[in-house]
Amino acid sequence: MDELVGELEQKIKGEVRFDDVSRMLYRTDASIHEMEPVGLVVPADAEDVVQVIEIAGRRGVSILPRGGGTSLAGQAVGDSIHLDLSKYMNQILELNQEEKWVRVQPGVVLDELNAFLKPHGLMFGPDVATSSRANIGGMIGNNSSGAHSLLFGKTLDHLLEMRVVLADGTVTTFGTVDEEELGRKEAQQDLEGEIYRTVRRVIDENREEIDRAFPRVMRRVSGYNLDAFVRDGGSFDLGKLVAGSEGTLCTVLEAKLNLVDLPQGKVLVACHFADLIEALEANILALETGPSAVELTDRLLLDQTKGSLEHARRRSFLQGDPDALLFVEYYGESEEELELKMDQLELKLGERGLGYAFVRAWEPAEQTNMWELRKAGLGLLMGMKGDAKPTSGVEDTCVPTDKLPEYVERVQALMAEFDAEAVYYAHSSVGVLHIRPVLNLKEPEGIKTLRALEERISDIVKEYGGSMSAEHGDGLARSEWILKMFGEKMVGLFEEVKDAFDPDNIMNPGKIVRAGRMDEHLRYGETYQTPELETFFRFGEEGGLQRAVEMCSGVGHCRKKEVGTMCPSYMATLEEEHSTRGRANALRAALSGNLDGKGLASEELFEVMDLCLECKGCKGECPSNVDMAKLKYEFLAHYYEEHGYPLRSQLFGRIDLLSRWGSAFAPLSNWIAGSWLSRWILDRFVGIDRRRHMPTFSRHRFSKWFNKRDYVERGSGRTVVLFHDTYAEYSDPQIGMAATLILERAGFDVVIAEDKVCCGRPLISKGFLRQARENARHNIEVLAPYAEKGWPIVGLEPSCILTLRDDYLDLVDDPRAQLVADNSFMLEEFLVDLADKGKLELEFTSSKKQILVHGHCQQKALVGMAPTLRVLNMPTNFQAMEIDSGCCGLAGSFGYEKEHYDISMQIGEERLFAAIKAADPSVEIVAVGTSCRHQIADGTERKARHWVELMVEAL
Repeated sequence: MDELVGELEQKIKGEVRFDDVSRMLYRTDASIHEMEPVGLVVPADAEDVVQVIEIAGRRGVSILPRGGGTSLAGQAVGDSIHLDLSKYMNQILELNQEEKWVRVQPGVVLDELNAFLKPHGLMFGPDVATSSRANIGGMIGNNSSGAHSLLFGKTLDHLLEMRVVLADGTVTTFGTVDEEELGRKEAQQDLEGEIYRTVRRVIDENREEIDRAFPRVMRRVSGYNLDAFVRDGGSFDLGKLVAGSEGTLCTVLEAKLNLVDLPQGKVLVACHFADLIEALEANILALETGPSAVELTDRLLLDQTKGSLEHARRRSFLQGDPDALLFVEYYGESEEELELKMDQLELKLGERGLGYAFVRAWEPAEQTNMWELRKAGLGLLMGMKGDAKPTSGVEDTCVPTDKLPEYVERVQALMAEFDAEAVYYAHSSVGVLHIRPVLNLKEPEGIKTLRALEERISDIVKEYGGSMSAEHGDGLARSEWILKMFGEKMVGLFEEVKDAFDPDNIMNPGKIVRAGRMDEHLRYGETYQTPELETFFRFGEEGGLQRAVEMCSGVGHCRKKEVGTMCPSYMATLEEEHSTRGRANALRAALSGNLDGKGLASEELFEVMDLCLECKGCKGECPSNVDMAKLKYEFLAHYYEEHGYPLRSQLFGRIDLLSRWGSAFAPLSNWIAGSWLSRWILDRFVGIDRRRHMPTFSRHRFSKWFNKRDYVERGSGRTVVLFHDTYAEYSDPQIGMAATLILERAGFDVVIAEDKVCCGRPLISKGFLRQARENARHNIEVLAPYAEKGWPIVGLEPSCILTLRDDYLDLVDDPRAQLVADNSFMLEEFLVDLADKGKLELEFTSSKKQILVHGHCQQKALVGMAPTLRVLNMPTNFQAMEIDSGCCGLAGSFGYEKEHYDISMQIGEERLFAAIKAADPSVEIVAVGTSCRHQIADGTERKARHWVELMVEAL
């Protein structure tokens, strides 16, 4: 092994990683399977890929090309050298707008490709649900399709040409060849020539058998695509075999893709049904109306959206309590055309008495809302609490659409026989349903049931002339069933193709041909065990620390790069290690003793967790609601109790005490902290970067102003408790003053809880959970009496007030914590709620302001930005817009720390800084978070303000 690593390191320009952590991070994909890689190579370019394959082949080591790692059947799992093509080989190389094609590297993400194509009026047709992180190379390897396959088919249908490296290191191009070119290829006395000769012979000698053996449903990706050479006047293009081959034949270096026009207009209808079978019957009629897509979502999936912070907000269009939804979409050139199609749909369904509500979505935002609810399916389901999860295996079947109702009824009966609940969703338009039985694969009985269901359901699918794999592939999960579905003759042909391409079996072996059993190499399985661990957080909702970690299913939503907050460190580094999924895998390995045997005291785990900014973007955006911030708090507490708390962590954890002293001695304290000498000392001996400007303190504390102000209590019976945070108290008292004036102008008596202590957020963030718990207990004691009176507790700093609402509930075993949480609000939430009830008594001037708003990460995750935007738009001439800025990068103390300064600024540069620098100087910048305002100042030299400062000026 040392010789292999040495040769790779000598010849590869990219990264060679054979360490335990890297191998652990790539043990899984989004499937139920797990295998430890030999090692990882992150190639810098195509030449690196060729070198790795040549070296590995010579040394008899297998290769597994990998993109986003979102495979659902274990295709991206194996004891091979993994080639991560997503980090560097992700360039769009050429666009021909006139001929409508694009040439890309395999690591290009689908959403990023379509964002690039959109200004040109083009897009790539196949649209997988994982489009925010799915790599084009993976889509080729899986022959992916998506919701619009009615119109656009599969990836295979859009492949014009591809540049590949064969198993012996030969680089060649696959595309359509005529008879003359085919003859020349067959005459070559090399591996490529052998491939052409073998495939030509296999096709010519077995045309009728191939045509007879392959299912006639369009959505079939199982086996090798021999049918593409014999049906519909199939041309000779070896790229047809590469599509759907799961990396078992060769590795794609570049692909030339056909593009389609963006639709001129579209509309989406959410059809509500009281019964699942009724929805499937309606699906047959909907297909008669010429839709671009028809998607099914059932009750179990809809119920899961209630517990998702992000997706609960998307449920507003729902009417009643449907057992199933059909999302029916139409493309058209005019509104009249689209109206006609929808009317036709409702008429057809109405004549049969199918459906009880039909919600039409015209606006792009409304359509996105519905689509995101549908696309989040797998992640939402895997967030189901407990050990039993909706399990893959039979989740990718396809049968003719007119047989779907009957098929599902038979499957439902089968589930009842095994006493298993199941979820049904996905592409009903093409007969594809993702059927996931809820099973506990940690128990032998669960594994046994899954195998029995696969055996029985594969019989039914074969009876209907369908496919066991419509889009998710064979991999470790379904390759075993290829013999049943295709027969011995076809399996023999598949093996001939495999042997021609890969005579030494080094290309992702064990998939499609010569595969093992589906119940081998399970991620959990009956031998999976983890020790019981006493924790600081109770993890009550998740069912314990281990189950909180296991909520990560591997779908990889944290690997998106263009939108949202999750995951800022991944967006900056493109490293699996710095994604939420990577951290969850590392935690799971540490807890189960598979990392370095040190559990939560592991130094290797510390390195993986280090760049988590604790933004809680994952809690809001991960469809499974993995709360990596809370997991990091817990980890740090255990780690530091073993290794000792660093001085820097102690300083940041007690920022309230530092602020108290800083305020008492201001402005002298500000001069000292800002001096060159102090910054050098802090940099050299404490690890606080000297390039960072230190926060300043105010001599005038907010609470002193509050108590001395000239105010006569209204006695109106409307009282609000203002939770004044450390920053409003000692650094920015003008924010507390402005909030007080706004509330009083709105007709409230304002009180402050002077006996409260710091909310504990800095302590929690640094792992001081024992001390944070004491702060929480004290504050609950102080605030509960207010909550019992029904007095709202409102806050100005998102991370502080949301600590009361989120962290306290699991940190303190006190029923009053829930009472305090239920009565705690961000100030803008409180005001918007009053406005909605017609009880907000505020009048504004006619002053004009253009405002750009950057949202605090934890606010976006737990509350959303709507309240801030609504309150800022209350004054008639205020125009506030949100910046799609992600995380600012400072994250409390994170960006002050010397080793984190550069990546902190890089995260800010990704989107936030550019948007602010592009804004006119007259535009006001609003950021509710203290850290966000400091980062904006350091990164753009623009002053950002809290929204209350602008609002009070407009009263």
